[in-house]
Amino acid sequence: MKLHDLTPNPGSKKERKRVGRGISAGQGKTAGRGTKGAGARSGEDGHLYHQGGNLPFFRRLPFMRGEGFTPPFQVEYNEVNLDQLTAFKADSLVTPEALAGANLLRDPRNPVVILGRGEINVPLKVRVHRVSAGARSKIEAAGGSVELIEG
Repeated sequence: MKLHDLTPNPGSKKERKRVGRGISAGQGKTAGRGTKGAGARSGEDGHLYHQGGNLPFFRRLPFMRGEGFTPPFQVEYNEVNLDQLTAFKADSLVTPEALAGANLLRDPRNPVVILGRGEINVPLKVRVHRVSAGARSKIEAAGGSVELIEG
């Protein structure tokens, strides 16, 4: 079998009906649209939300501002992974101020959490608001220490 032998299955390809091309074509004059009325006109589809007298769907939905309920006391953390701490030299103090100086924080006003992605080879003194268990074990295994900041 070669490329020139390939043909589509019989009946799988169908010629498009060419409407409005004269009476001998069988779909001349009104071209299957009936006589008069909105359905016979161009642009008959109308607006996306028009439902012919019904209350439109988007107006039937409950009216809400925003994206639902946001817990008022939730804390948003600056997440810093271990593989981002490679910029710090051995025995240096890693604080929120030092991380902000290294451009590792999204918003310096928010508390900092250290997460365990990556490896750490140098001992660091880490003083942040929160540390994941995996990150703590990797920091201490490298000879560093972890101290939590309250508040």
